[in-house]
Amino acid sequence: MKYAIISDIHSNIEALMAVMSAIGKKHVDDIICLGDIVGYGANPDEAAEIVRNEAKYVVRGNHDDALFDDRTYSMINPYARIAIEYGRSVLSPESMNWLKEIPLTLKLGDVLLVHASPSQPHEWKYVLSQSDALVELSAFEERVCLIGHTHVPGIFKEETVHGGFRELINVGSVGQPRDGDSRASFGIIDTDNFTYQNIRVEYDCQMAGNKIIAAGLPPFLAERLQKGR
Repeated sequence: MKYAIISDIHSNIEALMAVMSAIGKKHVDDIICLGDIVGYGANPDEAAEIVRNEAKYVVRGNHDDALFDDRTYSMINPYARIAIEYGRSVLSPESMNWLKEIPLTLKLGDVLLVHASPSQPHEWKYVLSQSDALVELSAFEERVCLIGHTHVPGIFKEETVHGGFRELINVGSVGQPRDGDSRASFGIIDTDNFTYQNIRVEYDCQMAGNKIIAAGLPPFLAERLQKGR
């Protein structure tokens, strides 16, 4: 099977539409979303509707969870809290109900899906370094675990006792990249031979930023889109 993987859309409809257009040219079997559909950006309801209609497999991110869970809400930064309050005011009942029912993890054969970390999915841990990854690589039995959350694409791997490899793959962020590259990030995985490709897509950062400001959200959330930080 060939899957497109998107994550950390953060209500950025301009980035999401650009990525969906690129995915349409890749002839994938299905689309996976690793969460954080909402938060930060100006179009949470539109983003939720597209993911609901286009992604076959979806797991919950911390910003999605913060809509309903006071503990997760208390863990996110002040900018994120403002965006969550905005999301609560504009998301349709259909989107809210759907977001509330998204699972924390899913398994597709030899692939595990989770937003942040396989060891503690609801603690929203960041896997940023090789030492972080070593802990997480021992926390799942599948061949591959797909994650997002850090907004930085990358691959961590370790050799197994059978001479193969177990991989932890971060697909980066569609709507708010933080690796210094402002282009939207997504991935393609082929589970027949376990090959993976990270893909970057140009989108209208200026338009997305202008809509953030027009929505009354913090200007910082618009400015960082231009920098990819």
